[in-house]
Amino acid sequence: MVESNVVLDKIFAALADVTRRDILKRVSTAEHTISSLAQSYAMSLAAIAKHVSVLEKAGLITKHRSGKEKVLQIQPKTLKVAAAYLSEYEKIWSERFNALEKLLEDK
Repeated sequence: MVESNVVLDKIFAALADVTRRDILKRVSTAEHTISSLAQSYAMSLAAIAKHVSVLEKAGLITKHRSGKEKVLQIQPKTLKVAAAYLSEYEKIWSERFNALEKLLEDK
């Protein structure tokens, strides 16, 4: 699966921030609202909302209504895109390490 550079750039830019990775981890284990997430961080609700917006634009999370609140959900398909991209490099490096190991065994 080959994704456009724009899609991958958004995904990896979103994942580049430690707070966004932590938000993603929390949302992956349970649904949260922005206000419930904000209680776990030493930053404003607006700052958390901006982090959530970056994750949403990257397609890593979505919001849906549950009564009066908007609840965040993780989007595993987008994470699979990033994993597929990285697995291509894993294959390349595995082949290189295997070749090096074989070369060292032959000596």
